[in-house]
Amino acid sequence: MKGLHMVAFLLLIIGGLNWLVLALFGWDIGQIFGGQDVLVSKIIYILVGLAALFELFTHKNCCKVCKCDGKKEEPAKEDSAPVEDNTPVQ
Repeated sequence: MKGLHMVAFLLLIIGGLNWLVLALFGWDIGQIFGGQDVLVSKIIYILVGLAALFELFTHKNCCKVCKCDGKKEEPAKEDSAPVEDNTPVQ
């Protein structure tokens, strides 16, 4: 599962950098392979999209910040102050 997470993360980085380059310079990385209509470019875009969906649905189970070890974080228990016994002494 860690390997799939790393591949998906790498594809998301590639996709994000593609959007950055496209926004800043108007150049699509898919042009390296002949443009968006070429099969290789379509496969790359599909893989990036699938990686995004994979990370979207499995993120909380695979993120170090979200506890990757599979254990769900339990809410912190409140420290309760000792209750004073106000019953009269006889």
